[in-house]
Amino acid sequence: MRRRLTAGAVATATSLAALLVGLPTTPAAAATTTEYTVVADDGVAAADAIAAITAAGGTVVASNTAVGTYKVTSSAADFTTRAARSEALIGASARKAIGHAPKVSPAVEQPVTEALRGRGPRGATTPDPLDDKLWGLKMVKADKARAIEKGERGVTVGVLDTGLDASNPDLAANFSSKLSRNFAPDLVDVDGPCEVEGCLDPVGTDDGGHGTHVAGTIAAAANGSGLSGVAPNVTLVELKGGQDSGYFFLDPVVNALTYAGDAGLDVVNMSFYVDPWLYNCKANAADSPEAQAEQQAIITGMKRALNYAHSRGVTLVGALGNQHDNLNDPQVDTTSPDYGGEPYERPIDNATCFSLPAEGPNVIGVSALGPSTSKSHYSNYGTEQIGVSAPGGFTRDFFGTPQYNNAANNILSTYPLKVLQANGTVDADGNPVSPNVFKECTADGKCGYYTYLAGTSMAAPHAAGVAALIVSKYGHRDWWRGGLKMNPKLVEARLYRTAQKTACPEPRLRSYANEGYPAEFDAYCDGDKDFNSFYGHGIVDAYKAVGGR
Repeated sequence: MRRRLTAGAVATATSLAALLVGLPTTPAAAATTTEYTVVADDGVAAADAIAAITAAGGTVVASNTAVGTYKVTSSAADFTTRAARSEALIGASARKAIGHAPKVSPAVEQPVTEALRGRGPRGATTPDPLDDKLWGLKMVKADKARAIEKGERGVTVGVLDTGLDASNPDLAANFSSKLSRNFAPDLVDVDGPCEVEGCLDPVGTDDGGHGTHVAGTIAAAANGSGLSGVAPNVTLVELKGGQDSGYFFLDPVVNALTYAGDAGLDVVNMSFYVDPWLYNCKANAADSPEAQAEQQAIITGMKRALNYAHSRGVTLVGALGNQHDNLNDPQVDTTSPDYGGEPYERPIDNATCFSLPAEGPNVIGVSALGPSTSKSHYSNYGTEQIGVSAPGGFTRDFFGTPQYNNAANNILSTYPLKVLQANGTVDADGNPVSPNVFKECTADGKCGYYTYLAGTSMAAPHAAGVAALIVSKYGHRDWWRGGLKMNPKLVEARLYRTAQKTACPEPRLRSYANEGYPAEFDAYCDGDKDFNSFYGHGIVDAYKAVGGR
């Protein structure tokens, strides 16, 4: 069995709070017992991995044998060193508290707060009252696609994110509580005090808001209230793998992906990167041996989980990221680690460093566009990993016109009331106090809330929705689990083949100086109309994807 190049290895931080309930502890033990995530080496049987962990001084409290990850506690001061020396293990690392609950991880977007100016782009007229604000639906031709295919209830889309607020009537209609799972218990040192006993929030809730916004773009119901999604009839499944604060750690993400494969989900949307490393490098000279080992374990764990889900029929869609980086030639990383230590400068080698899950196997990478179809200033790009492009929002799009610097140039979608109240955009009586927040109620008095976000996180669900429509139109009956099924390779091929081919801008070097951004945001578009670094195979096209001409 081959050995790793470094002395240690780990997975990222995860919570064991719910799993440790009932374990005997004393004040001394509580002060010295540490939680770890351990990754087994390739080909190691579960029994051998557990034996190696035990020999190193650890106790396994949970495991995911499909991908070889283990939750472990240990009071041995040298546990990480002993685990790294084992032939059966890649390594282990402690979950390191940072001493406070951060407001948000850099991995996710926050609500747009700029005041509305100008009149904003218009969408197609549809039954739902807010749909005229959804320029993204028109750009991907989801409005036209509904004449052919609105989505099948038997097609399931997993939202691997911070949760999903099923109290919103647009989401309640399509939400499956039966299939939904929470894999990310609250972490007190990351998320603040737990809201429920056991720290495991019930499914159908979202204390972060990000996942709810993503879900609405995919499949908000076309029910005459609020707004509608790209695939308004498909089933939404909450896969809570992100903390309330916006961090996404390896263990919950891996568990969510393997569950998606086992449960037979059709599509999974991943609008995040796995913390704490923006880029996971195999052997970056700027990193300590322990940091190198941690990143090797993240790479290994994520590749295993992505391959597992894909091999079981899951189409995987991922946001390319918001660092305005050419993923063919990434620049210096100054933000990592964003948890458990102080960030430092790390030169990034494209051949050995990866942003995950976007640069993982079998993931359809999505870049973000503004309503003019310009690449959004923040969006990552690059021919190596991009699959398609989709609406993500760009506040300062349409420079020199009345639509410039307009919050309506971003993506409007569902959002939890409690989060809006916490950030002061909705008052205690449930009334919006910001022009960027909307309240819509059904005839029976059930109200939903909506706000604008911008990011590649908003682009990916447009593509995930189109993927769900493809499965709805062309999938075959799944006689074992029910619903429909389609080989994810065929879904991906049709998504690419039917995308709106879009050529690079001229000049190819896109400067964002007029929009007020420095030269570091300048981006060069490489490739031809059929495939290039800004648009990939093109802008996703729901109408053509389901057979429209």
